[in-house]
Amino acid sequence: METGSSESLEELDLSSESGSIYESQTKARKRSKQSLPAPQPPKRPRRNAALRVTSSTSSSPIPDPPDPSQQQPSPSQGTSRKLSSGRVTSEESQGISAKDIYDAVCSGKSAMVTVVEEWLCSYKQSREEGLLVLINFIVQSCGCKGVVSREMYDSMENAEIISTLTKEFNEDSVNYPLITPGPQFKRFKAGLCEFVRILVHSCRNSLVYDEFLFPSLLALLTGLSDSQVRAFRHTSTLLAMKLMTGLVDVAVAVSVQLQTTQRQCDIENSKSPRDQGSDRLEELKTAVRELQENREELSFMMNATFRGVFVHRYRDRLADIRAACIEELGLWLKTDPDNFLNDRCLKYLGWTLHDKQSPVRLQCVRALQGLYQEKEFIGRLELFTSRFKERILSMVLDKDPDVAVEVVNLLLMIQHSTEDDLMEEESGHIYPLVYASHRGLASAAGAFLCHKLKRVVTTQSQDDDDKSNNAAFFQILISFYIQSEFHEHGAYLVDSLWTVAGSELRDWDTMTTLLLQDSGLMYEEEGALLEIMICAIRQAAEATPPAGRSQGKKVLSMKLKKIQEQDRTRITTHFIPVLPQLLSKYSADAEKMSLLLRAPLYFDLDMYSSTQWLEKHLDLLLSQICTIVKKHTDAAVLQACALLVSTLCSESHTFSSRAHLVFSQLMDELTECFNSYLSDLLQGAADEDGVYNAASALKRIAALCSAKDPTRWELLDSCMELLKNRIESLDFDTELLVAALKCAAFHLMWAKLNAVNLNPAEVDLTHLRKKVRLFCRVCQTCLSLDQTEIRDQAFELLCDLLLLYGAVSVRGEPVLRALVHLPSDSLRAELASFLLDYVFNDSENIDLDDEDLEKKVALLQKKRNQLGGYCKLVLYGVLDLSAATNVFKHYSKYFKDFGDIIKETVSKSKLINPIQSAKIVCLSLQQLFSEMLTEGHDQQDFTEIRELARKLAMSFGVDLRRSRKQLVALHLDGIRFAFRVPQEGEECPNVAFLEILSEFSFKLLPQDCAQLAQFLKSECPSAALSWPSVKLYRRSLESRTSKYKDPDEESKADSSLHTPVTKRKRITAQGSASSTARGSLLESSSIQSHLHTPALTSTVLKHRPKRATAKKPTATVSDSGSVLTELESEDEFSCGSNMRKVKPAKRGKASSVQTSTQQEDLDSHLNLLSLIEDDISKRAGSDISGEEEPEIEDYESDKGSEFTLPSTRHTSASILDQLFD
Repeated sequence: METGSSESLEELDLSSESGSIYESQTKARKRSKQSLPAPQPPKRPRRNAALRVTSSTSSSPIPDPPDPSQQQPSPSQGTSRKLSSGRVTSEESQGISAKDIYDAVCSGKSAMVTVVEEWLCSYKQSREEGLLVLINFIVQSCGCKGVVSREMYDSMENAEIISTLTKEFNEDSVNYPLITPGPQFKRFKAGLCEFVRILVHSCRNSLVYDEFLFPSLLALLTGLSDSQVRAFRHTSTLLAMKLMTGLVDVAVAVSVQLQTTQRQCDIENSKSPRDQGSDRLEELKTAVRELQENREELSFMMNATFRGVFVHRYRDRLADIRAACIEELGLWLKTDPDNFLNDRCLKYLGWTLHDKQSPVRLQCVRALQGLYQEKEFIGRLELFTSRFKERILSMVLDKDPDVAVEVVNLLLMIQHSTEDDLMEEESGHIYPLVYASHRGLASAAGAFLCHKLKRVVTTQSQDDDDKSNNAAFFQILISFYIQSEFHEHGAYLVDSLWTVAGSELRDWDTMTTLLLQDSGLMYEEEGALLEIMICAIRQAAEATPPAGRSQGKKVLSMKLKKIQEQDRTRITTHFIPVLPQLLSKYSADAEKMSLLLRAPLYFDLDMYSSTQWLEKHLDLLLSQICTIVKKHTDAAVLQACALLVSTLCSESHTFSSRAHLVFSQLMDELTECFNSYLSDLLQGAADEDGVYNAASALKRIAALCSAKDPTRWELLDSCMELLKNRIESLDFDTELLVAALKCAAFHLMWAKLNAVNLNPAEVDLTHLRKKVRLFCRVCQTCLSLDQTEIRDQAFELLCDLLLLYGAVSVRGEPVLRALVHLPSDSLRAELASFLLDYVFNDSENIDLDDEDLEKKVALLQKKRNQLGGYCKLVLYGVLDLSAATNVFKHYSKYFKDFGDIIKETVSKSKLINPIQSAKIVCLSLQQLFSEMLTEGHDQQDFTEIRELARKLAMSFGVDLRRSRKQLVALHLDGIRFAFRVPQEGEECPNVAFLEILSEFSFKLLPQDCAQLAQFLKSECPSAALSWPSVKLYRRSLESRTSKYKDPDEESKADSSLHTPVTKRKRITAQGSASSTARGSLLESSSIQSHLHTPALTSTVLKHRPKRATAKKPTATVSDSGSVLTELESEDEFSCGSNMRKVKPAKRGKASSVQTSTQQEDLDSHLNLLSLIEDDISKRAGSDISGEEEPEIEDYESDKGSEFTLPSTRHTSASILDQLFD
């Protein structure tokens, strides 16, 4: 725990931790062993012990009871655990047993009230036997099979009983009922808590005050909560906390009853002697005294539980225990604020806000939510708020999004409850979260933002008119959106506000009125309002979150579907007459046009033909689209028009024929315009205006070709002729040539689609393939041009067309095989060169300044598209699988930008041909190694190649059996390459490649390592065995063999492929059939991917680690007490006060302790140590993951855990993820 959080509470009295009330009680106190004890005066040893320790009234979170010596005890009271003098029947005769209660709690279906009543009946017959049943139920609930017998109960103290149970707790599994998964224990925790609640409630008027049941029970639970066994400590702490919660409820009820009775007594006492009723007054005074005694008794038990359990367990090593303590503390603070809601108890919540485990922080924040939602608590929370507000604000960036969501909700409660709002600087921590990718966090931040906006609207406007208030709301929202500087993420802002401000965002009339009328909006504000409106239309019409926030497929309920249909109808009804007005007003603004053209995509378009008066609006819309296409050349506007044209021409609409006619006429006009300039362009006589007009017409045609079949206009020959002419004359007009490339490519794509649908003649297919071949040659020529846009466009179109006319695309259509076009060798080389020169090249990034982030993002996105196109050519068989070496080689160097694409390519290639894929991985490394030798040996380059090999080795997964053949093939190729003798020069120049190959050795099976070692000796010259690279590679193989070598088998067969005979009995029929080939994978000349995987390797992997784990000692550091050391505990929690100090056992001393005991003590001690949670197997698992069960020290939110903006592409690691940090 960071002391900074508690320094603000230095003046608080921390003496509540200065000694446990059970410090003296947990010491062994021998009970009287008399079978027939003589009558003894009543005494309360536990209360006296408690009061001797806690003499100060300020040391307890609740009022201390007065000195019991001043009270006259009842003759029936007593806390001794000695047996009564009467004859006691056995547990079996009492009706209900511990197993009955346990089964009822596990099932969760039994009526818990009946179970408690049955136990109370047995307890009233014999309270010792009844308590023994309850004790055994608690022991069984901990997962211990031990039983507390009557003899143990009579002759042992609690500490001795717990020690005996611990030694008998020899379960193999580390699970216990509270944490055991599965349906059997699914309801156990809830049933256990319900049992305790009903037990306390049933005893609230009688047995709570008998000074036997609950003190004895709490004493046992307190002892168990100090146990080294996690099962004991966790279960007992949970039970003690739930008992404490029940006692707090009873204490509150007693306090209310005492106040009422005291008030009645005062009223009766204030009467004149003639009017007083002596009997009535005496009854009231007697009732007051009894209620005071009851309250003192409850105060005593609550104080003991708080100091004996909570104070030590709220910082336990186990996060579940800490979370349970904090959860119950929140209930105490809310239920009994008079005794608990003070700085001495609130400090625990403040400290645990820094806990390193998110479940604990989550329970802490939820406890604070319960306090801040009560208006009357705000005054008492002022000091806490002022001192921990900074920490709460920092937790909005918590690495656990669930915690961050609850923190934002907590800050909203603080905003609602406190008179002083959060300052604007403090609110600034929350505002950006509306753009977070986590939808829950974004919605919580949206609720906070909406509350702020509406409060501003309320203060500025005194009008109750909804229209004017909504207009003011939009103006403030627009200002926020512009100032937030995330203008491309309007959909995420709308989604964040949709739940709390859905009515305002659905006010289409107000938004369109602000846009059409002169409402004083600036140009930028109009654009922001337009984007918000279009995003709101999409949200209402689709009823789904934007990309990047969807959490799986969510099926809409009938209610939500009905709301969606209603919203879509309202949108269509409102915007059909309004949209033409908006298009007319903003017809010259390309940015606003691209937004408005998206609106009809969310309409119920069938409404256009449903009524006659709406058809004129359809004609007007079609006419405006044609006008926009003729007026604009902006790519975004033309793309939006093409998408809308495709939607309107869909055959699902009755008016599609009308739309087809209108857009065909538009294509006629554009084609005629282009043809009018074509002859001048081919002859070189066109002026600048002619070139511009031709390029503009061709650009519009290309945009429409993506939505409408252009083959009837026969533009392919004209575009091809134009491309050849311009390339030969070296006259590169970028816009003209890019548009011509697009038109030609779209023509070929539509021609392929028509061929699939219409089944043309063989001659037509051959003619089409010739055109494809001619277009590929033109594009190949463009790849070598020094014109970036032309070159990039040619590469992307080549990838698309080669894939579309590849062999895979006609696999199910034998008639279309004549269309298959495979790239020539020169084209393959050009594609690979383009990849190396322009994708895996940082020269373009160097030319850009750090401020040109948008250009960098656009450039990276373009490169990713180009790399993705090339990888698809490899995976779909257009290019040989060996072409993947051009990609695999750059996996490590460009992992940040393209790692996800390359990783997916490696994974998919393994599915196509696992053996070949492994060989390609090896070939990639060989090529890099050869390049390094050619260019001059550099240790840095060699280290980078080894790093690449390490990354590629991880792609083989964790199933070593599945990747066995692949890895053996990879090693074989690598060894042959290392000892390949050149025609001239030094001997074995590639031997250093073995060091790179050793990075794959840890994935090999031990039996394969032995065989590869033999193969290495056969390939390696005898003199080379002592070379460093060879020795390093051999050590990597030997380490795998020795790691899995069973000591019992060292004297058996040399080959590690031979497994014990007992294991062979597990081989299935398939395994038996393939066992003849299991001796060595190296004996065959070629490794086929269709061979059966040997079945024996699973026993080698699964059996030996289990045996090794069983042989390891289990003596480990105990986590019994506090997670902190003594010094940390004193410095950071008690500020110098004397707290209970728990010294954890040392690992190294386990053996010396064991040797000093007898053999049976040794066995029981080993069984004890096997239950402690820090056993070897758990510690090993923690070491692998790099995590240990954390201490409750200062938690700092990760610097990188700031809100994540949703990305429009799916990638795990790239520069885009950091651009918005």
